[in-house]
Amino acid sequence: MNKTKIALVTGGSRGLGKDMALKLAKKGLDVIITFNSNKIEADKVVTEIETLGRKAHALQLDASDYNQYEPFFKERLAQALRFKFEDKKVDYLVNNAGFGIHKSFQDTTVDDFNDMVHIHLMAPFFITQNALHYMNDGGGIVNISSGLTRFSTPGYAAYATMKGAVETLSKYQAVELGSRKLRVNTLAPGAIETDFGGGAVRDNKDLNQMLANLTALGRVGLPDDIGGVVAFLCSDEAKWINGQRIEVSGGVNL
Repeated sequence: MNKTKIALVTGGSRGLGKDMALKLAKKGLDVIITFNSNKIEADKVVTEIETLGRKAHALQLDASDYNQYEPFFKERLAQALRFKFEDKKVDYLVNNAGFGIHKSFQDTTVDDFNDMVHIHLMAPFFITQNALHYMNDGGGIVNISSGLTRFSTPGYAAYATMKGAVETLSKYQAVELGSRKLRVNTLAPGAIETDFGGGAVRDNKDLNQMLANLTALGRVGLPDDIGGVVAFLCSDEAKWINGQRIEVSGGVNL
């Protein structure tokens, strides 16, 4: 009997991360999610996954705080794997945790920039580095980027700069982790209706319509458009996809 594989999704309590976690469970994986502060919402995701017949667990992690990474893996994750999943390692890592700012290039401060570095670049670099000790060979890593690395929408200069670096990081990880048969790919969503960046895409009707008009399929994205692609990348069906950037944007700015 094949062992059930386990996926770790950072920032899995809401938005895109929640949909990723649920789609992974529907794909037959057990799921561990992290949350920053909202344990109630994280526990709801766990319950929903368990309703699907899969094991799940939520662990607190501020992904922007480097000092939390080592104790998170050595203590909380290791304990959860041992007692909740009767296992020692995970198979897939999805570096999804993050938040955005919507500011012009001119108005972006050093503090804003540092916030973006910590959550969108340092986290996928060093969380992955720490996670490697708790990952089985032959699995995979999905780093979340953005369509904004291919096209430019005013107000996202700092955020998109980090995501451009993440795409480069993914290629280096794919090469250097290939000896462990770990596939590393980048998923780049387009504009999505979530609370990300203060809910600008969801709540600003003018911005929403402008982006919809630029999209071949005539609308902005929903969280449900993204999770299934992540689940596919965390499966044997995608075993020969490695070092790739996959944009999931409905065909924006083609």
